[in-house]
Amino acid sequence: MTEFTSETYQNEYLPSGGTEVNAVVRVTAWGSGAAGARTTGAAEIVLVDVSGSMNYPGTKIRAARDATTAAIDCIRDGVEFAIVAGTDTAREVYPGDGRLLEASDKTRSAAKKAVAGLKARGGTAIGQWLVCADALFAGAPGTIHHAILLTDGRNENETADELAAALSKCEGNFQCDCRGVGADWEVDELRQIASTLLGDVALIREPRDMRDDFTEMMERAMGRAVNDVALRVWAPQGAEVAFVKQVAPAIEDLTARRSTVNELTGDYPTGAWGDETRDYHLRVTVPARAVGEEMLAARVSLVVDGAAVSEAKIRALWTDDEALSTRVNAEVVRSTGQAEYAEAVQEGVAALREGDDRTATKRLGRAAQLAHALQDDAKLEEVGNVVDIDDPERGTVKLKGAVDDLDVQALDAHSTKTTRTRKPAS
Repeated sequence: MTEFTSETYQNEYLPSGGTEVNAVVRVTAWGSGAAGARTTGAAEIVLVDVSGSMNYPGTKIRAARDATTAAIDCIRDGVEFAIVAGTDTAREVYPGDGRLLEASDKTRSAAKKAVAGLKARGGTAIGQWLVCADALFAGAPGTIHHAILLTDGRNENETADELAAALSKCEGNFQCDCRGVGADWEVDELRQIASTLLGDVALIREPRDMRDDFTEMMERAMGRAVNDVALRVWAPQGAEVAFVKQVAPAIEDLTARRSTVNELTGDYPTGAWGDETRDYHLRVTVPARAVGEEMLAARVSLVVDGAAVSEAKIRALWTDDEALSTRVNAEVVRSTGQAEYAEAVQEGVAALREGDDRTATKRLGRAAQLAHALQDDAKLEEVGNVVDIDDPERGTVKLKGAVDDLDVQALDAHSTKTTRTRKPAS
């Protein structure tokens, strides 16, 4: 069976009158690849954009066919799967009769032949693709449901409300990793889809990169062994959970997705797990107590099939020792910095696209400053592709005279990706 462990990183000391408790809970799962570890079956759907824009250049549709073929090769025997071609409608390419088929040498070969015939034409209505996937997944109850979605353009053939309605219908039914190829897709649209469906979003810069990206996504999906895992948070009477955010490997605010277990306890969805580590930043407000007193501010568990499989405790101890109460915890600081970085980048990019150079310079300067403080060279490089960084420590930057649209897309799309310190902080 997959095993889970949890660790808490926090400064548990509060000053006299203090009420705000911050902690990072790190959850690690392992053993998913062991014999008997898998507790449920799996179902996979590839949603591939075949709208007319995929013909410009023609390398995109050819690369999409090749990448989908590579993804099919990664689907292990027994996993139910389907391929859907997306335009302003959704068409089941394989098997094509409203159901999923189990992967085998025979069905994988047939699916690849069907994919080889894909041609690009038509518009883009991503909500219809998702609803089609949802209907197909309904035929495989009790399995881990995962989709890969590829597009190169904006969702031009349906309204924002129609997409939102489709997402509302699909939420909780399957996870979806989204990829945009080139510079003409809308990051916020794919981020909305990935966030709602507990997946991730990333840029594929060049068509030739699709194959490796699809292979990595499908292999990661094949490694998931436990479905519908929830983060369960208990807080005592008088305490309140201010927020729950996943902060590694990507930032995702789960606060509004709480489902009530009882008056003191709520569950937050985390989707399916394989062998991996995820970090969660929790902020809990508690009633102030006298110096020298302590309390359990929260108890955090991973729950599978209603049973807790790991537990971490968040504590609060009141002190008049300023050295203790002002001590910073590196993991909490890093998590806060990562979240602020993502916000600064997204606001900076939005301002840049709107022609608000003053705001763009200010916010992207703050992003550079945060990336420097986080010692994240990859983030600093991505910011530096969009602005000239004069002094990263001060966040002094200048807008470049000409910026590659792909660099702007990459900065925006990857803003919520996070890195972890090499050694856990105390």
